[in-house]
Amino acid sequence: METITLGKNGPAVTPLCIGTWAWGDKIFWSYGDGYGPEQLQAAFTAALEAGVTFFDTAEVYGLGLSEKLLGQFMQKAQKPVQLATKFGPLPWRFTGQSVSDALTDSLKRLQVERIELYQVHWPFAFFLSQETLLNTLADEVKRGRIAAVGVSNYSATQMQEAHQILAARGVPLAVNQVRYSLLTRQIETNGIFATARELGVTILAYSPLAQGLLTGKYTPDSTETPSGARKIDPKFSKEGLQKISPVISLLNSLGEKYTRTPAQVALNWLIAQGNVIPIAGVKTAQHVQQNAGALGWRLSDDEINQLEQITRPWLK
Repeated sequence: METITLGKNGPAVTPLCIGTWAWGDKIFWSYGDGYGPEQLQAAFTAALEAGVTFFDTAEVYGLGLSEKLLGQFMQKAQKPVQLATKFGPLPWRFTGQSVSDALTDSLKRLQVERIELYQVHWPFAFFLSQETLLNTLADEVKRGRIAAVGVSNYSATQMQEAHQILAARGVPLAVNQVRYSLLTRQIETNGIFATARELGVTILAYSPLAQGLLTGKYTPDSTETPSGARKIDPKFSKEGLQKISPVISLLNSLGEKYTRTPAQVALNWLIAQGNVIPIAGVKTAQHVQQNAGALGWRLSDDEINQLEQITRPWLK
């Protein structure tokens, strides 16, 4: 399988990443209700069988349970796995040591001594300055506990600042993990996408299927309803679903041409943007097999353009 380098000279990873927000999260994803460790182990195994070996987690997912589960599954893995996790700049963390301690705890839960990518989960750092935070992460690169440093949810200006602080230490900023899908294209108009290109920063796209809206599973006429907090999201209301029906219709017709699902077409469009890795959240082996079907083929330039045009209302 082809690989993508994170940033200018970071680790080479698969062009699709498995997201593990739902692994242990009871609040948003209702972990334990219909899926648990057995299903997640099967999903992990299915990913490796499909050749997808890049996983993204965070210390806050399931309050550490997501990392623990990944660590357990990796012990039985038959091939190398590449991990990304995230540091949460919480109010009581205001020293460089608190950053290093959080990394130590994540590494313990993951049962590894080194991680491919360590990201700052959000830019608002309370009492911890960006200089202290990023210089500590640069120190950890030198120590060998992190291969690459990333940020998440950073604006274009914040990304430039982070890049500058790290560059002074000889460490490139590898990624910015942001929300990006056919129905959330704001990074193309707010400077994030252009700045990432300019700085050589890879975009990790979370919610690449707009939390399920782009799967085609939810339609104005269907009785299918989403679980958890999505039930009260207006985007999943009848009016919200009617608004996106032209997009789903195009995804369906392109999917029929390539014998692919709407979700696979939507993920393929993201990959086609170049230097973008979608993070597809999964709960089951079936989800993994679905998402892996986005790989190994490519939409034509004309089809990419058709999807770009029909989703222009979501640029803002």
